[in-house]
Amino acid sequence: MKRRDFLKLSVGTTAIAAFPFQARAQAGLKEIRIGYQKTGVLVIARQQALLEKHFATKQIGIKWIEFTSGPPLLEAMSTGSVDFGAVGDTPPIFAQAANANIVYVAGSPITNGQGILVPANSTIQTIADLKGKRIGFAKGTSAHNVLIATLEKAGLTYADITPVYLSPPDAGPAFANGSIEAWAIWDPYFAIGEKRQNGRILINAYEVAKTNSFYLANRDFANANVQHTRDVIKGLAEAARWAEANRAEVAAALAAVTGVPIEVQVVAANRASFAIGPVTDGIVDTQQAVADRFFKLGLIPKPIVVRDAVWKPVQT
Repeated sequence: MKRRDFLKLSVGTTAIAAFPFQARAQAGLKEIRIGYQKTGVLVIARQQALLEKHFATKQIGIKWIEFTSGPPLLEAMSTGSVDFGAVGDTPPIFAQAANANIVYVAGSPITNGQGILVPANSTIQTIADLKGKRIGFAKGTSAHNVLIATLEKAGLTYADITPVYLSPPDAGPAFANGSIEAWAIWDPYFAIGEKRQNGRILINAYEVAKTNSFYLANRDFANANVQHTRDVIKGLAEAARWAEANRAEVAAALAAVTGVPIEVQVVAANRASFAIGPVTDGIVDTQQAVADRFFKLGLIPKPIVVRDAVWKPVQT
């Protein structure tokens, strides 16, 4: 990511964005804005209206805003357009390096559901075969980290491949028509590539690195609304427990909310991990290793300390 792109999330922008939260705090919170993607616990919570039911007693509404990937979600969060959301491991690193006004509030280990696809008839059979190939992925996303970790496993470097930066909706057609020779991606797009676009799994993310997903909040929002933030996490943890025990229903719910075909969501739901918990020291250490990897490669402009962005409520 170029330095000018990081300026979009500069300290100055964050300072300007603080005003809406001050105004909302003075007027009383009326709405919590949640950014989500086409997967995971947030979709389940939305389908079951768990947060709406809880916050209705407080006369607080829930507004759901869909994003195709984590980077634009966190940009919206930093500038104050979104209060809370969920993303993979890489977007918060790029955002923190850009001084984004965000905090980690909960974590979720990813055990499956992302990796690298190649066409079923591709000559690419091993990781080493990725050398010289056009690989599609969304820059600054968890797929970016999975790709780099995969290359490292085979002794390859970023310079050994041709990166093709594409959002998931754009990468799918490019993969199907052969414009890219491999695709680093997460569910449900990972499952779409398998079921609908003749993809073959070259490698799963868990085979190359520990990965986590995260629940984040705008720092000002979280600090001004400590109990509400905790209540959102509590409600999502309830949805996560239900999802772990009811995967068939999860697939149906995901299909209903997202419009992604049920057979695709069955694949995604059966291999997903839904558990939500605190951002532990182990998770921080894993995330710090990802941040250090991106800085070493020159993909973020400065080193960061992940722990600095872990939420520490200013009130109880």
